[in-house]
Amino acid sequence: MSLFKKKKPLSEYSTGELILFRFGKNKLAIIGVAMLSFVTIMIIIAPIIRPYNMVIKQDIIHKLNGPSMAHIFGTDELGRDLLARILYGGRISLFCSLAIIGIAFVAGALIGGTAGFFGGKVDTILMRFVDMLMSVPSALLAMAIITALGNGVWKLVMALAIGQIPRFARMVRSSVLTLRNMEYVEAAKCFGSSSMQIILKHILPNGIGPIVVSATLTLGSVILSISSMGYLGLGVASPTPEWGTIISENKVNIQYFPYLGIIPGICIMLTVMSINFIGDGLRDAFDPKSKK
Repeated sequence: MSLFKKKKPLSEYSTGELILFRFGKNKLAIIGVAMLSFVTIMIIIAPIIRPYNMVIKQDIIHKLNGPSMAHIFGTDELGRDLLARILYGGRISLFCSLAIIGIAFVAGALIGGTAGFFGGKVDTILMRFVDMLMSVPSALLAMAIITALGNGVWKLVMALAIGQIPRFARMVRSSVLTLRNMEYVEAAKCFGSSSMQIILKHILPNGIGPIVVSATLTLGSVILSISSMGYLGLGVASPTPEWGTIISENKVNIQYFPYLGIIPGICIMLTVMSINFIGDGLRDAFDPKSKK
């Protein structure tokens, strides 16, 4: 079904309507939205499906039981319900990744926007700081920070967010350099708008498209990073569940009880794949050269 009920010239559609129209024409993007929505809803209503005590409650007598009516996804080596741990673990994997992207975007926008708008020595100093962060691989930097600070949800969030700041700082700076000499920016200066108002109200909104696409595509890689840290024992500490931690806890038994690794692995795969579908759809939707 078409997004617009009455056909009219493309020139009469607003920019937002055109972006939404292009996004709606991308079938994979719609599938991605449906998949991610399903995962998000299941994570949010987790207390209705399984009480939290099933996440940490040990039942050695029923350990390593396969999927059944009592335990839909089976139990782990301590007899804990795997479905409950996956549902509550998804909260950390998904919501922490959103927090990481949010923190990195705000910090990167402030650094990149300030550097691009003012230029000169300010640009040189801030970009050299960004270059220092970029010289260290983000995963290695996160591992070093977590090792120094210790395990913990917010320590993991801050460690991974710091590694993503250079990406957004560079992108925002590039957008600001392109837009800072536009006529509407000069008009805002003539009306007495402050530099911060010009950056936040005029420059960033007009250059937000590529940044949103990059943030969406980065979200998938951040989820993989969180799971990787959990698998290596540098992320969320047990018994708190997280998809990578769940696989790590059961890696000894995966050979004989494959469901312990397959089910959380499928959750990671579907979530990251749906986010990548949405990112590709947004990239096509924000592309002004798109014909459909």
